[in-house]
Order: sequence, then structure tokens, then C-alpha cells
Amino acid sequence: MKLSIRNQLPGTVTELHPGEVMATVGIRLDGGQILTAAITLEAVEQLGLAPGSAVRALVKSTEIALATGRPEGLSIRNQLPGAITHIALGGAMASVKLAMDGAEITAVITKEAVTDLGLFVGSDAIALIKSTEVSLATA
Repeated sequence: MKLSIRNQLPGTVTELHPGEVMATVGIRLDGGQILTAAITLEAVEQLGLAPGSAVRALVKSTEIALATGRPEGLSIRNQLPGAITHIALGGAMASVKLAMDGAEITAVITKEAVTDLGLFVGSDAIALIKSTEVSLATA
């Protein structure tokens, strides 16, 4: 299956915390970063997830926000630091690539945000991803 989602991060399930309808799934990405996904219990069962399961975390580039420093007082737990390797500016939007240990992630943000944050190739940034925006796939 081919997907249009550019951000496909391989990792391993480290923990599962089921609730009544949803579960949080802890994932150690191949680069060592920790990511949390919030998915339905039905999806956990259909994917056969358990600690040790190999997964691919899928995140649409439009669901990633960028920060230039670690934000405090924020409910977003997925905060992945990296360095900007590429910026493509369009009329209103921009595509920003961020290199992390063992992975690259792409965020699509407004052109204005690139300017306001002072982003440039080589600058550090943190990708912010809500756990509900992380989908999981198995092989």
C-alpha cells in the first residue's frame, strides 16, 4: 500500500494503556525518541499491538506544529527536537523538513510562521504532535 502521508516513522511499541474506548500507545522510534499515539481499542486489537510490536507511526505534515524552544504548560506530549534541513516557501504555506536522530519529519506551516519564528536551514526546532494525530500501521 502506498500512502500520501510523508511522515512514516518506524518504531517499537513499549507500552499500552487501555481505557474504555481509547488506548495510549508508547512507541520508541528507531532513533530513540519516545512518541505517544492515542488510538481506539478496536485498532489496538485489529493491529494485534503488544509491547515489542514493530509499528510505523504516521503523521500528516499538516498536523505538525513547530516551536523554537521547549514550550511549557502545554498538553502536547510529543515534542521531537531536530534541526531544519530544508524550507520550501509557497505563496501562503511552507514545507519545513526537520532532521532528528534516525529520522526526518516534514511540517507544513504558514509562510508567516516561518518568518515570525525566524526559521532557517540549520536552525533548531521542535516538532509538536498531538497524540490523537498519530496513526499506527503494522507490516
